[in-house]
Amino acid sequence: MSLYEASFRVKHECPYREISERYPDLTIREWYLNDCQVIEITAPGSPTEDLLEEIDELGTVLHESIDESGLHVVTQSCLCSLEDSIIERFESYNSLYQPPTIHRQGWEHYTVIAFDEGDVRDLLQDLEADRDIEVLSKTAITEQRIPHSMLAPVDQLFEAVTERQLAALRLALESGYYEQPRKTSLRELADRTSVARSTYEEHLRKAENKLLTNAGQFLRLVTATSTADPLDVEGRRRNEQPAD
Repeated sequence: MSLYEASFRVKHECPYREISERYPDLTIREWYLNDCQVIEITAPGSPTEDLLEEIDELGTVLHESIDESGLHVVTQSCLCSLEDSIIERFESYNSLYQPPTIHRQGWEHYTVIAFDEGDVRDLLQDLEADRDIEVLSKTAITEQRIPHSMLAPVDQLFEAVTERQLAALRLALESGYYEQPRKTSLRELADRTSVARSTYEEHLRKAENKLLTNAGQFLRLVTATSTADPLDVEGRRRNEQPAD
């Protein structure tokens, strides 16, 4: 199975993009973390007072330094509503967003990975309908490992897992339930809670099911470029037999 990677840049209303347009030497990298954004801003040379004032208005400054290599600022800001956002559009076309978003010279740069070339094509056509977009590259990825820098959003992995299910999962994990051999049983785990064994097991199984379901797209991504099935024992045996 092949994967398809697309890199493109777009223009639409966004404070970070607008700052990068006014200050073309800036590079702004943006990450979404649960309910906030983390923005890393770098620029060569000494910043102007106007630029520093604009950066202060973006959110809480976590780190700031100015040295011989230039300006370095890390800022945390409130997460603007993602409703009808470009990230949601990626998801609607089964495309996996690769953070960070990079703002440079008035453009927002994005990279996505999809399992179907048609999804990438449809996504780009959708974006072209209401914003300026330039496609930088479209590449089929085959027979190579997915880079470790591709991180799975934690909130997406635990989406729809309730607090009780999370508590049941954490108790099982910390008590050695998933070790081999197991260090505890479901009954022993339930005895440490205020619920019946059947109720505890229900919380645990639902947590496991939701976690694996949410992780499914990342599992597919990691295994998509494998050329052989490691569980196909018979196939390996056939390949190892000497030719007649």
